[in-house]
Amino acid sequence: MKRTTIYLPEDLKSSLARAAYEAGRTEADLIREGVERLLQSRHAEPRLPLFTSGKPDLAENVDGLLAGFGEK
Repeated sequence: MKRTTIYLPEDLKSSLARAAYEAGRTEADLIREGVERLLQSRHAEPRLPLFTSGKPDLAENVDGLLAGFGEK
């Protein structure tokens, strides 16, 4: 493991110390668990472009391309 330092507001540090004591665990253990949960719950934001249509002017010509769509 690599050592790191974090800065916490006093009230959060007190809450962390109390939670660790009550759980019979170390503060570092609770912090690791919290970081792991945060990283597992995050979903990567899609990067643009989401797909390649092969038509660089697709957005500019959308009206012409969709002309008549949905008509009988």
